[in-house]
Amino acid sequence: MAHVAEASRPLRILVVANQKGGVGKTTTAINLGTALAAVGERVLLIDSDPQGNASTGLGVPRAERRVTLYDVLMGGTPLLDAVTPTRLPGLDLAPADPDLSGVEIELGPEARRSFRLRDALEAVRASGRYTYVLIDCPPSLNLLTVNAMTAADAVLVPLQCEFFALEGLSQLMRTVELVRGSLNPRLEIQGVVLTMFDRRNRLSEQVAGDVRSHFGETVYQTVIPRNVRVSEAPSFGKPVLVYDINCAGSQAYLKLAREVVQRERARREAA
Repeated sequence: MAHVAEASRPLRILVVANQKGGVGKTTTAINLGTALAAVGERVLLIDSDPQGNASTGLGVPRAERRVTLYDVLMGGTPLLDAVTPTRLPGLDLAPADPDLSGVEIELGPEARRSFRLRDALEAVRASGRYTYVLIDCPPSLNLLTVNAMTAADAVLVPLQCEFFALEGLSQLMRTVELVRGSLNPRLEIQGVVLTMFDRRNRLSEQVAGDVRSHFGETVYQTVIPRNVRVSEAPSFGKPVLVYDINCAGSQAYLKLAREVVQRERARREAA
């Protein structure tokens, strides 16, 4: 019955982005999506990275990706036609494949090329099927990332606890400002999540402190630890919450999901 009261709740679209690679972006998209589904949300994860790692990590092999995001962005296929159920109740996937890497060239100078994903998401919004859409982006600023940010309500930034973290973050903030100024004035930062945190490493503590002093309450309280089970899970085509629910990484992602939901509830109440 919980979902009956929430049926009219507007869809919230979050893009998981960082222009720097290797920060735990896809891992965060997969496991946050799984954790949100575990706490009762209805989630669609859109894999917008030509590498298709989010699709693989959710156990959807290439052979089963018959309709992908490429078909949606290039051919006008309805996004709901690309949706593939995962093995997890409450979590669906719009998969990617390597064809996506050609989108930038193939769309060329076409009008509204930055709005393709936003337009495709209108039918998803109208369907009332989901409470959250998470978009996993490539680790670069290209047309796929711009499409994701143009379509999104907010950006969730995974940030690795290492030396160059703040440099990459300031780059991303400039990108968000550019998109907000020209394509999507409502875009905001939902939060920054510290990933690959190692308590034994003094640098992790120092980076976490620096990020919190720069960005204050934008940074989630939850920190994702460096955890071998999190690293192993994708090779089994499973989110870590399915692979090992009791490990520190799984518990951290469940905690992060609760924090995201609380933040969203507070935002709605303040509106």
